[in-house]
Amino acid sequence: MRVALVNPAWDFGHSIYFGCREAHLPLELGYSKALLERAGHEVMMLDGQLMGLSNAELAERTAGFAPGMTVVTTAPTYLFWRCAQPELRIPRAFVLALGKRGGLTVAVGPHGSTTPRATLVKLDVDVAVRGECEEVVARLADSPAPDSVPGLAFRRDGAVVLTGGPQAGRFTDLPALSWPAEWLARHHHHHHRYGTEPAGPGAELEASRGCPYSCSFCAKIDFRDKYRRRDTAILLEEIDGLITAGVRYLYFIDEIFLPRRDLLEALVDRPVEFGVQTRIDLWKPDMLDLLGAAGCVSIEAGVESLTEEGRAELDKKCRMSTDELADQLIHARRSVPFVQANLIAMAGDDSGLVARWRERLRTAGVWANDPVPLYPYPASPDYRRLWGEPDDRAWERAHEHYLGQFDRLSDIQEDEPLPLEELETACACR
Repeated sequence: MRVALVNPAWDFGHSIYFGCREAHLPLELGYSKALLERAGHEVMMLDGQLMGLSNAELAERTAGFAPGMTVVTTAPTYLFWRCAQPELRIPRAFVLALGKRGGLTVAVGPHGSTTPRATLVKLDVDVAVRGECEEVVARLADSPAPDSVPGLAFRRDGAVVLTGGPQAGRFTDLPALSWPAEWLARHHHHHHRYGTEPAGPGAELEASRGCPYSCSFCAKIDFRDKYRRRDTAILLEEIDGLITAGVRYLYFIDEIFLPRRDLLEALVDRPVEFGVQTRIDLWKPDMLDLLGAAGCVSIEAGVESLTEEGRAELDKKCRMSTDELADQLIHARRSVPFVQANLIAMAGDDSGLVARWRERLRTAGVWANDPVPLYPYPASPDYRRLWGEPDDRAWERAHEHYLGQFDRLSDIQEDEPLPLEELETACACR
């Protein structure tokens, strides 16, 4: 079968989205391509941002390939499945431009994983994949009928059929990825790296997937939940291939990059720098020193709240006090050039305390962000505590709550966010 894998040309105007807006490698499509080609399928992979193409141009290229199946992402790479834009207008724009020329149309991403019926209706696609997608997409291409593939949602005779719940793949033995040279040449962005000009291309990859913790705000219940580590030999093969291709900065998109001595020791002598997102309370000082020696130049550490009560409310199960967290961040800064403490806007956190703590860290060279208002993603425990299991209006409900709760958003968000209904005027259900 001919299969087209498409990451649309993203735009986040008037969105509450607080993820990065630069181009990133579509890892879910890269894995899907590798598994599909291993099974003998012919694959074309497109990325609007990395190729400089509009959604209309992507649709024309897809149609020219004459695929039997077209897969489109509903969030900009696995990196942002946990903080995806709520609206589906961009993938819908691609589907509209493609029309009936793409064969079986398949949506992959957090939206279909959590709200499959609404995603099918809004995008007007044939199938939505629930959960991690690469193994499911490969099975769907091999299958004569979607009924035999777990983790799907599709319509039949006016009703939505679900073939089991969200899926989690093995992940540990997914093949080492390689990318088109022209994509890497255009990948100038070094994700979450500040204070230095990029020297050579950047790239994203995974050392692990999922998280052993269940923080209340984290949107991962229906996808990328179970913690797994990727085989070290495969991971180093991918890293070495990226280095050979000219990549000089890696960003591990892991939900939580945990201390891993074998990987860090292997990176010490490799000519590449990297960034991670982690919890600083899970590291010991000697491992933080090794992290810096291995080439880490950026740490994004989830602190969230500056009171023990606040962290307990978020189910952080944090091992340190607020002062100990500060000491640990400052220790990390001695060997890692950029260290950030992520803060969430919590009702119980005193503004004076937040200002003093941020200033203490700033003086030591550590950045703590302006606290970000919490969005109750439908795949988070917070959403379920507020409203129960997500239904077809889950994203609308969360969006209305969010915009009604805060009169000021973070400095990394749009100044004038619009209601979801206005953002999705092009979607099939609007």
